[in-house]
Amino acid sequence: MEANYWRQRWERGEIGFHESEVNPALVENLNRLNLAKGARLFLPLCGKTLDIAWLLAQGYRIVGAELSAFAINELFAALDLVPEITPAGTLTRYSSTNIDIWGGDIFDLSSSMLGAVDAIYDRAALVALPEHMRNRYAAHLIALTHAAPQLLITYEYDQRLYDGPPFSVPEEELKQHYGGTYQLKQVTQDQIAGGLKGKVEAATVTWLLQRNKP
Repeated sequence: MEANYWRQRWERGEIGFHESEVNPALVENLNRLNLAKGARLFLPLCGKTLDIAWLLAQGYRIVGAELSAFAINELFAALDLVPEITPAGTLTRYSSTNIDIWGGDIFDLSSSMLGAVDAIYDRAALVALPEHMRNRYAAHLIALTHAAPQLLITYEYDQRLYDGPPFSVPEEELKQHYGGTYQLKQVTQDQIAGGLKGKVEAATVTWLLQRNKP
């Protein structure tokens, strides 16, 4: 799960995690965030997801974080955009109309660099990280976004039967990471036809996280 692991997977085309269509859970549940048109969404570890093109078409602004420069370049090519590229310390900012992608380690990204966001859409970040990194990631995400509301997609399966990624993140663990800051509401749970990677029975779970009232 080191940085080079993910860079090499992108460069080798080993990207089975990349979906060939817009995620249906996003389409079905984005309205639960009650966002105004023009709202700015943060997509951590975004890759070159087709979800970004869909969100832009709906009138939203996007900011993402992605380790692989290869993935970022493919994303902008698919969007038919030529980004302005600006070095920023250990990170690189790729910018075009209504979209900013920060290239590099998400843990090097600060809230001042990110700017204000209205919501987080986490489809592939939390579940991509091994257990020992997820608590650090969740704490960083909360601080980074000032606890913006989240639409979060997780997997649930018997981790003993498949090593991951994506990893299984059950409700009990989510509460450990986010329960002190957010109210967690499960909005959908869908069994994966044929199992995860065809190896283990699994479900995708969609969560709505909204900040606890003072």
